[in-house]
Parts: sequence; C-alpha cells; structure tokens
Amino acid sequence: MCVVTPVNPPPLDRTSPPRPSDAGPRPVAALPEGVRVRALRLVHGDPRAAVELAARLTERQAAGLDPLPTDPAELAPDVLRAHRLEVRALPDDTRLLLLLAAADQYPVATHAFLRAVAAARLDTRPLEAAETAGLAYATAGGVGFRDAWTRIAAYESAAPADRRDVHLLLARVLHDAAELPRRSWHRGAAALGPSGRLAAELATAADRARAAADPALAAALAERAAVLCPAPRDRSRLLARAAADAWNAGDADRSRALAARTDADALTGVLALRTGHAAEAFDALLTGASDCADPTPLLARATEAAVYTGDLRRCREAVAAARQLGVDPPGVLGGIAAAVDGRYEDARDLLEATAGRCGPGGDPTDLLHAGVAALMLGDHPRAATATVRAAAAARTRGLTALVSQALEFRAHADFWTGRPRAAEAAALDALRQAQATGQDNGACHLQAALAMFAALTGDGDLCRRRAAAARSHALAHGLGLPAALAQWALALLDLGTGRYGPAAARLRALAAFGPGHGHRAVRHSATPHYVEAAVRTGDTRVARAAHADYDRWARAVRSADELALSARCRALLTPGADALGHYRTALELHAEGARPFEHARTELLFGSALRRLRHRAEARDRLHSAREAFESFGAPHCAEAARAELRALGAPATPARGADSPAVLLTAQQFLIARMAAEGATNREIAVRLALSHRTIDHHLRGVFNRLGIRSRIELVRLIAQTDAQGTTSGPPEGRGVPDDARPSGP
Repeated sequence: MCVVTPVNPPPLDRTSPPRPSDAGPRPVAALPEGVRVRALRLVHGDPRAAVELAARLTERQAAGLDPLPTDPAELAPDVLRAHRLEVRALPDDTRLLLLLAAADQYPVATHAFLRAVAAARLDTRPLEAAETAGLAYATAGGVGFRDAWTRIAAYESAAPADRRDVHLLLARVLHDAAELPRRSWHRGAAALGPSGRLAAELATAADRARAAADPALAAALAERAAVLCPAPRDRSRLLARAAADAWNAGDADRSRALAARTDADALTGVLALRTGHAAEAFDALLTGASDCADPTPLLARATEAAVYTGDLRRCREAVAAARQLGVDPPGVLGGIAAAVDGRYEDARDLLEATAGRCGPGGDPTDLLHAGVAALMLGDHPRAATATVRAAAAARTRGLTALVSQALEFRAHADFWTGRPRAAEAAALDALRQAQATGQDNGACHLQAALAMFAALTGDGDLCRRRAAAARSHALAHGLGLPAALAQWALALLDLGTGRYGPAAARLRALAAFGPGHGHRAVRHSATPHYVEAAVRTGDTRVARAAHADYDRWARAVRSADELALSARCRALLTPGADALGHYRTALELHAEGARPFEHARTELLFGSALRRLRHRAEARDRLHSAREAFESFGAPHCAEAARAELRALGAPATPARGADSPAVLLTAQQFLIARMAAEGATNREIAVRLALSHRTIDHHLRGVFNRLGIRSRIELVRLIAQTDAQGTTSGPPEGRGVPDDARPSGP
C-alpha cells in the first residue's frame, strides 16, 4: 500500500498540556467570544463538532493563548468518525466519485471534477446511492455535499493509494496557465515523500497565487512545499511564507501554528501586533526591519504597534532606524514623531502628506495610514474616505486580516462626522471579522469604540461592560489606545449624566500612566470634554494648560473642527458675558467643519450660558436646535440636558402638539432661511444675501427639515404656502426678531 503525507498536517504547536480528564466538559458558551467565533468557524458551524472541540481544548487554547487545532481529526474526531461510517457504507464506485469530488474541493478548490470524470471515463450513475443516503447530490458543476464534514469524511476515509490516484488525475486535467498553481497542488498532494523539485514547483506556484491575490491558496502551496522540502533552512523560509499567507487569508490559528516553527522576527512582530503584546510586537518588527531587504512595510507596522501601545515616544526609535537603513519614515511615523517632540507645524506637514495619499486603488497599508493621519488632523471626512478605500483595496488583494483593521478606524471617522449608527454598524461588522480572524487586539480596540457609542446613546450598562472588556484585554497586552478609549467612553457617559467630577478625573488620567495604560493622543483629542468637566468642578488650572496645548495644535493644523472646539474651551474658561463671543466664533467654525455632534454640544453649552445671562430668546433657539440634533443622533442624555435647560428657561421643551406651523416650529433664523429656500433661492444665494457661509446655510436647512419632518424642498414650499394661506405674516414669528447676523445684506 502506498503511503502519502496527509494533506492537512497535524497541529504544529503542542506545548500546552491536555485538559484534565476530571475537569468535566467545557460548554461552548464558556469560551471567550473570540475563541468561540473561531472554534465555530473551524468546525464549519456544526454544533456537535463545536461541543466536542470545546471539550478537547487545553486551558491555554480555551483562553486564546495558543492556536486552536486545525486538523479535522483533532477538531472533532467523534463527529468525523460518524461521518466516515456513513461514507464507508456506500458502494465502492460511489465512494470513488465522492473522493474525487472531495479532493477537487478541499482544502483547495480546483473545479476540475467534470473534466477528471471525462478523462477517466468514469460512470457518474453511482452518485445516486449517495443521493439516496442523503450524503451528496449531483450539481451542474460536479458534486454537492450534505455538509463540510461529509466532504472531509469522503476524503479522509479513502485509502492513501486511492487519494494519490485522484490527485494525479486532477493534476492531469489542469493545464491552463491560470490553473498551474492548482495543478502543482495536486502533484504535491500525491507525492510519496520529500522532493526538492516538487518543493520548488510548489513554492513557485505559491508565488503565482500570492500575485493573483489568493493568499489562502498560496498558504496551502507554501505549507505543502515546506512538508516536501528536504533542506531545513529552505523549509523554515517556506513555513514563514505559509504562515504569512495564512494570516493574510484570515486563518489565524494555522498561521500561529506555522509561525511557531520559524524564528522570523518580522512574522512574530506582525502576529504579536494583532494577537499578542504590542510592545513585544514593536521590538520584533524593528529587529525584523533591520534584517529585511525592504524595511519600509515593517517600519510602518512598527508605527502601528507604537500607536496601539500609546508609547508614541518609541516612534523616535523607528525614525532613527529608518534613517540608519536609508529609507524615509513611512506612513504616519514621521508625523507622530514630530508631534511628540512638539513640532506641530512639521507634524502637520508630514501628516498632511500622508493623508493626501488616499486615492482609489492604492496600497491598503498606505491607505490605512492616510486614514490615521487624517484622523489626527481632525479631517474626519477624508479619514472615512481613506479607510473605506483601505478596506476595499484589502478585499481586492485577498488581505482579509487587513479589512477589519481598516474598519476599526473607519468607525471613528463615522462616529465623529455625525453618523453614530453607521459607525456602530461598521464597528460591529469589524468586530465579528476581527474575532473570526483571530485579531484579538483589533477586537479590543473595537470593543472600546463600541463603548464610546454606548456612552453616546446613554446605554450605561453596555458602555461599562464593553469598556471593562476592552480594558481587561488592553492592560494584559500593553494596548494603550483601547485602554484610553475605554476610559474616555466612561468619562463621556459621566459627562452625559452630570457626573463631572469622575469625568474630569478619568480624562485627566488618560496619559498619567505608562505605556499600555493611557494614550497621549487620546488625551489630547479628549481635551474639550476634559475642559468642560473641569470647569463644572471649578478646577481649571490643569484644564487651562491642556487647552493651551490643544489650541496650539488646532492653530497648527488649521482644522475648522479643532479650532471650533478650542473656541468652545475658551468660552468655557471665560467668565460672564465675555464668553458669548467665543461661543459665536465656535459656532461659525463648526458650520465650516464636519462634526455635527460637537456642534450640537456647543449649542447646548451656549444656550445654557445665554439662559444664565437672561438672553432668553436666543437661548431658547439654541437649546431647541441642540435638543433636536441630539435626538437625531440618538443621544438621549444630551437631549435631556437640553430639555432641562429649556424647562429652567420656562419654555416648553417640545413644541405643543398640533402647533405644526413652520412659524411656530422654527427659530427666527431658520424661518427666514426656509422662506427664502421656498421662494427658489439656492443655498449659495441665501448665503450671499445673509452674509453667511453656504455651510452655515446647509446646517440651518438640515435643522429646518428635521424640525418640520420633511425631506425635500417641494414639501417645504407646500408648508410655507399653507402657512401664508392661514394668515401668517411673511416675517418671523411674533416675539422672535431676526438676529442681526441674519438680516439680509442685499436685495
């Protein structure tokens, strides 16, 4: 009988002791979420196999510290045994057809079944026995199996000589240029033992698959090449390639198992960046870059490791390494290093250059860095564009692992540009992908982001639960970014519920600990919230210093949003009526920016200040506008704060039911703009006539549409006409004079 090396080699990491026999069965639900998702994926969603796998895992595997097994015989041997018995009960010629179909589909799909049947002149009628047994059925392209385990059993239950024969048959019918990698796969699967010639052929085929954006096929080919390679040094190199390909394809467990048999620093660093300790990842990536022909990609990854740790000062080390290696600091590396040194203008220029590389069709890593750079510059629309393109480019190239990483940062861009529901949906989708592909550090970052969204929507229990999960993993893996985001989320929840002391304490501590606990950039971004909380508690000494640094950055990057928030901080730190001018400046800048949630929060704070200074009419308008914006964002705590201010003002928090006239529902400025729009003026024409920016007009018209519950100018024309027919004057509602800044400057 011929002996052939199994197509699926056994797991390569067996350092974990088996689970004690008296420990009792471990329920699938008891596994950590990420491990549970990967386990279900490995067993093809079969609940019986999942139960069996969970019971067989070692403690380290169950905790996610060691890779899960990938060999079907070790995943769920009892389930596989039962399926084998069903297959073996079939006639020999039926089993041969099923074997041919299984070898054609698993683990590499070659789509050559029908050609192989024709070449061997096989009779397909015996498939009827498989259909009668409910195990398989004929399809237009070949054979469909009842489930994945039946397909695996059809292959595993065959004799080695029969497996070798069907692989050679499939190799014989695969001869087109595009089919050469799959032809090589079948030739390698049929090999009887080590062969340098076949190993070289498989390695070349893996290169072709990699170039064709098929990392899953490249991983299978490179792994098989390593099995057949007689030279230990070449075998290690092929295993490293196979591990990298498996990682890119989203197969984290196989990648980690293969990587355990290599000593490649670069590979160790990439895996640690997404699954291990971020500081160790930085060190490994920097070491790997020094030994690499092209160090640029590894230096970019080292920068990401520094960002995740929160130890941004280590970017200086990476910059020094880049200069020593004779390459320009890639991605956001140079910009972060300049910002850490306080060279804000240099940082702006470097980050702007990186953010500008966000055109379609670019390298996904470059696009990811463009998105991060845009986020740092406060340019959230461009960050959204870059990260969406990064995810698309990663999908096109088959880089499954990189997709969820791009979506991590897309969620932040969506959140701050006033699309919290889209941001939450993107984050949940990315979280599922991160868990399925074994990217536990990415999942931790997304948990922290989801805690931010829960804080916005006022779901305190969910916010605290997600923040606790993120901080637990972050502190164990040196991840300062998600740890700081989780703290910010809890502070935002405190701020929304009026717990200003705890909010200020949390925000003040964001950068007070070592790497892996806080994050300087997050603390900097949270400065406007910190200033608000600190002013409420009367402790403004540290807040003034934080604002001074924030203002210097805002002026350097010249972002309308950052300048608006700086003006809001200045208003909060200025006593009495002198603050009102700063609030008005902030609102004008907000109208030029793209952060509507912060715009609404500024209106809330401005309205509160106006109420205290007895500017009742303008206070009412600002507070109504803020309330509506918060309700549209699904931020009930903030909306309730606006309603409380309106009640303190003695005004109804919501217009009386039945009072649906635009003259009643709209502020004076909104009513004026609505009438001009109904008369046919464009937004730009209205802006010229009122001496305002067209973005300010856009903002006011969105508020008009929200208040009136309409979606088009046609509906607006109808409502204004109805108002006129009911005898309403063409001017603003009685008692609400047109503000000076809304008076027409021309005819």
